[in-house]
Formats: sequence, structure tokens, C-alpha cells
Amino acid sequence: MIMFTGFTPSTIDFMWNLRLNNRRDWFEANKEEFRQVFQNPMKALGKEVFEQIAKDCGTRGFIHKVSRIYKDARRIRDGEPYRCNLWFSIEKPSEEWTSSPVFWFELSPEEWSYGLGYYQAKPITMAKFRARIDRDPEKFEKFIAPLEKQDEFILDGDEYKRKKEAPSPKASAWYNRKSFSLIHKQKNGEELFLPELANRLVAGYKFLMPFYDYFITLDSDPDPK
Repeated sequence: MIMFTGFTPSTIDFMWNLRLNNRRDWFEANKEEFRQVFQNPMKALGKEVFEQIAKDCGTRGFIHKVSRIYKDARRIRDGEPYRCNLWFSIEKPSEEWTSSPVFWFELSPEEWSYGLGYYQAKPITMAKFRARIDRDPEKFEKFIAPLEKQDEFILDGDEYKRKKEAPSPKASAWYNRKSFSLIHKQKNGEELFLPELANRLVAGYKFLMPFYDYFITLDSDPDPK
């Protein structure tokens, strides 16, 4: 097994160069560099983090995926066939992965991020979420209390323009999201180049695991009346 030893400054340089030279001829000429400085470290990081999560957090049926550098041909509107970022995800297999909660790590030329959330939650999922809060606001406030004692993750996601009346002030930020994630972002720097990055992601995902368990059960809630 290839262990994650860190990304390198060459990883960052490659992403910027790809952004400036997003063409097939340039990429083909630099494909081996892509594999060595970008794809292989991302695969190693994803595998190491996934295996530790699977070991420490029991059987939740997780799989892990690493994104492809190639854009979907149906979505190439800018003439640029390659992504300048890569990510891996840890999730349960789903045909509708965009509307299921996933753990992720993403690296782009400017910054890296990781966390837990939805790419785009279904409206019915969010309606069930609000109904669950309405049934017991105090229980929800106790559930989210650990977030107030840490500074790694923040709540993120588009909000409704017309605010909905939440049952409590602390629930309001959650109640008015169209979708949401708990995310950490920071500018690219030395931490990317250290093997300890894997430990940080594992610790973060383990902290977020109760939130995953909460979100993944929303679809089985009864439809709101």
C-alpha cells in the first residue's frame, strides 16, 4: 500500500499550470506529472483516511471514491476539458449521491476543504429536517451544542430568501438552509505537505459522525403534514 506522505509544492504548481493550459495537448504531455504529484497522493490520502474511518467507526456500508480529472463531456461549456481540482468522498453507495450526505476532501489551486454535507439536498429532505426540529427543538439544540465548542467546522449552504420562522434562535441558521454542509476551508499551505493531514481529516470526520448518522436517517422520516 502506498502511504500518504503529503502533497508537494509541485502539486500546487501543476494545478495552476493546468488552469493556464487547459488543453488536451498540454495535459497529455504532462500526464505522468499529474499522476505522480496530484492523482497518486490524492488516492493515497483517500485510502488511508477511509480505512481508518472504517476501522474506528463501525460498519456503515461506506465506500470511497476519488474524482476524475476529466470533465463530463456533456458539461464542457467553457472549452476546458479538465478539472483543476480533485476530491475524494466517503459515503454510502447511492444512485442519487448528490442528495445524500457525504464526507469529502477537496484540493484546488487556491485552497483545500473538507467536511460533511450535501451537494444538493432534496426539498423533501429539508422539509423532514425542519419537521424533526419542530417536534423537539430542545433536543436539536443539545444535538448541535458540540459545534459551539470547536472552531474547525462552520455551517454553510444557501439560505432561503424568504426566511422561515424557526422554533428557536439557535435552530434558525439550520432551519433556513436549502441545503447545508459542515465545512472547514483554508488557503493552501504547509499543512498540505505533511502526512499528518490524514490524521486531521480522520479526527474531523469522527467528530462529524453523529451528524452523519442524524442526516442519513432523514429520508426515513414520515412526510411532513
